[in-house]
Amino acid sequence: MQWNKGYSASFYAKQIDAGMWRETDVIQITGGTIKREPTGKRQSADISCVNYHVDVEQWIRVYMDVRQDGATEHVALFTGLAMCPQDDYTGARADNTLTCFSVLKPAEEVILPRGWFAPAQQSGALLVRQLLSVSPAPIETADNSPVLSSSLIAEDGESNLSMADKILDAINWTLRIDGDGTIRIMPKPDEPAAVFDPLAYDVIETKIRRAADWYSCPNIYTAVAGDMTGTARDDSPDSMLSTVNRGRKVWRYESGVTLASNESIAEYAMRKLAEAQRVKTTASYDRRYVPGVFPGDLVRMNYPQQRLTGVYEVQSQTVTLGYNARTSEQITNSGELLRKEQEMITISNEKFTGSADRLDEHGNPIRIVDAYCLSTDTKPTTWENGSTLLEMDTSKVYMYDADNETWRELK
Repeated sequence: MQWNKGYSASFYAKQIDAGMWRETDVIQITGGTIKREPTGKRQSADISCVNYHVDVEQWIRVYMDVRQDGATEHVALFTGLAMCPQDDYTGARADNTLTCFSVLKPAEEVILPRGWFAPAQQSGALLVRQLLSVSPAPIETADNSPVLSSSLIAEDGESNLSMADKILDAINWTLRIDGDGTIRIMPKPDEPAAVFDPLAYDVIETKIRRAADWYSCPNIYTAVAGDMTGTARDDSPDSMLSTVNRGRKVWRYESGVTLASNESIAEYAMRKLAEAQRVKTTASYDRRYVPGVFPGDLVRMNYPQQRLTGVYEVQSQTVTLGYNARTSEQITNSGELLRKEQEMITISNEKFTGSADRLDEHGNPIRIVDAYCLSTDTKPTTWENGSTLLEMDTSKVYMYDADNETWRELK
């Protein structure tokens, strides 16, 4: 299915036998929304339907049937525990809204006994699997899970789910819920799950909101460790955030710091200032539905005219049942993501950084390099045709014409 092309869609749900985890009766639905986030129960849904006369909670699965050029695909969008606490009657017709919780709901409602602990040197993923096994949903665990370096003791009132999240945080893994309800315990992704590009794979609607928190970035950082104090300053005329260009001092103060081996307090302050000056950018938009992209996943954006290029992390999604499962999405590019991306990129001229994978009309990857520089920099003339370049101080965007070895401004 070419998700960046036109298609038609219809929606329905099926009841699930919790004991066999097998689909049974069909539920006709008229609309609704599915919300996804990277923490907590991860998913929830409000599903509209007609004449739903079920007075007990039950497991359901929501599907989208997609049709395109004679081909059909059945896509599971959500699986969870549904309940209908209210009926709205118009004559004999009942309009119902199902309140639905994710397959992690049972794990949230089980409280661990006082004194329970996750032992050190045990596989973190297997411990998480045991904690989440109170859910009837299938669980899949990736191989080579890290072990806990130290024991984790449950607090009073700790649930299976909150303890599972603590273990995942300790081993730096994550979990996701597929549309069919499968719980996947896995490493955090380090490769983009999708590439969004206005030319090769355009699924995003024209209205995009972008925000950058550069205004909160310091240009002076003071660190205190015991009786030692170190201060780092950014007074460079080439830095957008410096005291020179901003015309004011923006301080950041940290006490009680722990120095790395062989690191001086001055070096620590310099390192922390560099980290604090990595601008966090967030963006929100509506797009067509693309399977396999969930909160916590990485996506590569190639929208230079909207100043959205590079790798971003999906923060939240709202999928609307209707409008071909239009997805409202929020993404962020944190300082940590910027640091990781810079580590993976090697380009001879360090002023020109960034990269993006595009897809051709057949879904095959094309390597295109996107760049960032100042208007005073000398632009390279050996790049691939169609590469894009953003001048950060003028906001002008250029595209490289390899045949004529020149950069052409995009109006």
